[in-house]
Amino acid sequence: MANFRVGFGYDVHRLVKGRKLILGGVEIPHTKGLEGHSDADVLLHAICDAILGACGYKDIGHQFPNTDNKYKNISSLILLEESYKLIKKKKYKIENIDCAIILEEPKIYKYTEQMKESISKILKTKNISIKATTSEGLGFVGAKKGCSAYCTALLYKTK
Repeated sequence: MANFRVGFGYDVHRLVKGRKLILGGVEIPHTKGLEGHSDADVLLHAICDAILGACGYKDIGHQFPNTDNKYKNISSLILLEESYKLIKKKKYKIENIDCAIILEEPKIYKYTEQMKESISKILKTKNISIKATTSEGLGFVGAKKGCSAYCTALLYKTK
């Protein structure tokens, strides 16, 4: 009998001038980027939380605290790789990842395939779905003040 586990992740960061916009490990041309201790990649942070949570680990903030300077401006691809190593220690593999990025602008749909490629190289699966949507002008995302991402992950235990 398979041992399946589901995890859920969410992240949000403020948009600010003077930062690169990195989503899913891909740099996207824009006048603003996401503010944070690392590169503030909300998509990868949500994925990390989803896979960590599915295995019973504490969240990304606990694993890679923003009070530790070794994570200052770090690529979230490295955080994803370290999170993947943790789930492998518990002998879990990823069945699928399903994500949504909520961002008013820029339009990012044309970058989602690149994002999937960068993520799949680390997570060793092609079963990744990334949807891009807006919040229809509502809330902080609708006011173009930030970006958020949601993720669910289905993992299974290997022998």
